[in-house]
Amino acid sequence: MNPVAVPTVLRTIAAFAAAAGLACANAPTSAPTALIAPGVTVSGVRIGGLSAEPARARIEHAFARAVTIAAPGRTVRISPQRVGTRSSIDAAVTSALTATPRSSLRLPVRFSQARIASIVASLARRYDRAPVSARVTGADEAGPTFSPARPGRAVERATMRTAIARALRGSGARRLTLATRPVAPARTVANYGPVIVISRSANRLTLYRGATAVRTFPVATGQAIYPTPAGLWHIMVKQLDPWWYPPTYDSWAKGLKPVPPGPSNPLGTRWMGLNAPGVGIHGTDAPTSIGYSASHGCVRMQVPDAEWLFVRVAVGTPVVIL
Repeated sequence: MNPVAVPTVLRTIAAFAAAAGLACANAPTSAPTALIAPGVTVSGVRIGGLSAEPARARIEHAFARAVTIAAPGRTVRISPQRVGTRSSIDAAVTSALTATPRSSLRLPVRFSQARIASIVASLARRYDRAPVSARVTGADEAGPTFSPARPGRAVERATMRTAIARALRGSGARRLTLATRPVAPARTVANYGPVIVISRSANRLTLYRGATAVRTFPVATGQAIYPTPAGLWHIMVKQLDPWWYPPTYDSWAKGLKPVPPGPSNPLGTRWMGLNAPGVGIHGTDAPTSIGYSASHGCVRMQVPDAEWLFVRVAVGTPVVIL
């Protein structure tokens, strides 16, 4: 190498090194990671001191949890996806990065109210129980006997829809208990309406309100060859000032003609027909038969007694004949 060229090469290398050093000195350093201010929350989720991605993951985890409903015999799970839940987590994190310390931000959460209502309706179909009213099953000499009433159960639909929506909008506990209310039966023994008990052996009719006797009347019941039918019946029809028509199926009425309302009408002024064919409770034009087994199967009452009873019973009133 030419001795003269050596200094030139060295000077060139030194110049490159100086330039490189200057470039390194002027190169920008990496920007520090942005952190959310201390104490910041989003709908109750603490994200203070976190960077964007960890904050987003924490919020997402909190709102992705299923809502659980403790119901009789099982637990029902409702995932956010099942009700079409949507939320703007990225927007919430962006807001959190510029929030002042201890700010409480809210994450808007949207979902289908119709789907929630459908889920609650399904729960109601599964867990609603209709109440069972008391029912007359018969009678004895002490009065009517009843099957017991049982209360029902109904899901509180509005309460459950509100509770599910609130749980989906919040980040707290998502454990609910199925809200129900008792449904009282329409009729218990205590509030049961009129019941008629007729004793053939004593020729006696007693009106009860539930298990409480209201009034007892002497009556006439069927002759031995035309017995008043024992059993549990009910009043099927009520007639004011009825016509009497001779029963075509009974030989004793052969040749008799219909009788219009009036003092000679065999039914008196009131007729309470039972679902036992051809049998009813009525007044009579033969008051001296009361107290005896003298009718052709019906239950005869004194006309004023039948009129009193008529206004205190309804179609459907149970009639137990002993």
